[in-house]
Amino acid sequence: MIKLKTQDQLDKMRESCRIASGARSLAGRLVRPGLTLKELDRAIRGFIEEHGARPSFLNYAGFPASACISVNEVVIHGIPDERELKEGDIVSVDVGAFKNGFHGDCADTFAVGSISPEAQRLIDVTRQSFWDGIAEAKPGQRIGDVSAAVQKTAESAGYGVVREYVGHGVGENLHEDPEVPNYGRPGHGPRLWSGMTIAVEPMITQFSPQIRVLDDEWTVVTVDRGLAAHYENTVLITDGGPVILTRD
Repeated sequence: MIKLKTQDQLDKMRESCRIASGARSLAGRLVRPGLTLKELDRAIRGFIEEHGARPSFLNYAGFPASACISVNEVVIHGIPDERELKEGDIVSVDVGAFKNGFHGDCADTFAVGSISPEAQRLIDVTRQSFWDGIAEAKPGQRIGDVSAAVQKTAESAGYGVVREYVGHGVGENLHEDPEVPNYGRPGHGPRLWSGMTIAVEPMITQFSPQIRVLDDEWTVVTVDRGLAAHYENTVLITDGGPVILTRD
């Protein structure tokens, strides 16, 4: 069931989204060669808790960390460990914050030092696919309009679009209806209404979109070991157009 948010609920949710966005921004500032993934995760957890929230992902379905930190060929759900980031890596950081009964959810992919032009282009196109998708996020449109726009931007650039994992509604629960795929057909899927809050999150691969899950049952990697990028914001549908609740 799709839940439309009241103004009071949105006021509470905006705070959670601000905290999540702040944690994402902190991650972007901290990313550098030599930083371990666990150090980054600890900093994100500290930021969220200092702002009176709790990390949405910590212990969610058994996930053992506060943030999903995914390097290079890891698409999503990377578990932070003692691995050190290296010059030329790209790292996707997915964070959520829960406060006052509501979640905020966002992600971005960051360059570690100087990266290749190919890696930078993948990051840029992934972000652009998000913006092209939410340009369709207006009352009366359908989820398929958003999804098709994301897909068109990514695939027109020669990249793959992950099918197995999708965006979602977000609010009192981290994952709510409706699902928001990054592929689809215009004019299909649930209709968008003012008051809906959805997480739009392109997961784009450098080559083939084929993925597999590692033995830890969390980490999702590209089968061909090509790079992957991830960009996400929590978006409010309004009569005046989409509003990014997790905007920095």
